[in-house]
Amino acid sequence: MTEEQRQILTRINNYAKQVMGDIDPQKIQVSVQLDKLRPIMDKIAVEMNMSPEDFFILYMDLQSEATCRSDQKLREELADLDDGGSSFLYR
Repeated sequence: MTEEQRQILTRINNYAKQVMGDIDPQKIQVSVQLDKLRPIMDKIAVEMNMSPEDFFILYMDLQSEATCRSDQKLREELADLDDGGSSFLYR
């Protein structure tokens, strides 16, 4: 992920904290969450001279990559906790 891509995710995540601060993402439909993010996504799409649809695809790709990296980092940290005798399951 490039620095520019990290900045895009940071902008969207900071905006999300402002507009969805108290919303539990596990209890709110994804479509509702995306509607709340639409203003910042449209703004960045215009700045990048992209269609909203193309930017949405870019955002989803970046978010998936960030999630995979976070998951891998957590797995590595949990592996450090393994004492060889206990069984720790992470899915």
